[in-house]
Amino acid sequence: MKRHLAISVSLCGLLLTGPALAARLSDRLAGVHDRFLEDRREALPGLSDPFGVPAAARVVQEQSREPIRAATPWKRNVVGTVFWIGEKPSENNPTPNSMSAWDQNWVANFGGYDDPDHRSGWVPEGFVPQMNPFYVALPYNDVASGGMHRPEASEVIPWFWESFRGDGISVCKGKWVAVHYEGKVAYAQWEDVGPFETDHWQYVFGSEPPRANRNQSAGIDLSPAVRDYLGFHSGDRVQWRFVRDRQVPSGPWRDWLSPRETTPGGSR
Repeated sequence: MKRHLAISVSLCGLLLTGPALAARLSDRLAGVHDRFLEDRREALPGLSDPFGVPAAARVVQEQSREPIRAATPWKRNVVGTVFWIGEKPSENNPTPNSMSAWDQNWVANFGGYDDPDHRSGWVPEGFVPQMNPFYVALPYNDVASGGMHRPEASEVIPWFWESFRGDGISVCKGKWVAVHYEGKVAYAQWEDVGPFETDHWQYVFGSEPPRANRNQSAGIDLSPAVRDYLGFHSGDRVQWRFVRDRQVPSGPWRDWLSPRETTPGGSR
């Protein structure tokens, strides 16, 4: 009788402890499952968001890869000289300016001789120019003598592909330049190549100084209108830099542009 009673008590103990044991095993299995899911989430981040809700937006600041869109640095302490459309060759200017590097009929297209000594305001006496009298020359031509762009042009000119219109069509012609002299700034368009050099991209688009030449190593030519606006004298030193069309303020240099050139989609 006692033996049967002991067996019954033991069986009851097992029956009583079974649910607790099952609960403990369930807790352990749940813990293993949670650790497994956590490991999977770390390996596959997508599992942490089963509903595909986008993550919160993050602000990422990147440096612009388009130099011309940022502020172009000033070329400082550059000797400037005065030149003009129709200028005859001389000792310090061996190339006549009846043509420009990009315009075989420069004088005719301008409307005549841009006389530096006889002026009517910002223009020569006797006629109204058909082109902007505020112009400059810089010592680089992006179009080589064979009619194709120079091999380095697409690499060194910041706006090359933005302005590219085909082989042999300059992307430099008409580009805006700001010229600073003694507290005043004039704006002009790049319309010719010089002084003297035609391939000095390391200066025009880089950090080199102008090459030595017979005009005190001059690095920019200014038109009579630019000269008069600034009160500049040939041989003085100026600062200059490229600017985008939208950076050019109202002024006498704006009065000569066609509608296509003054709109945001214009070529300038």
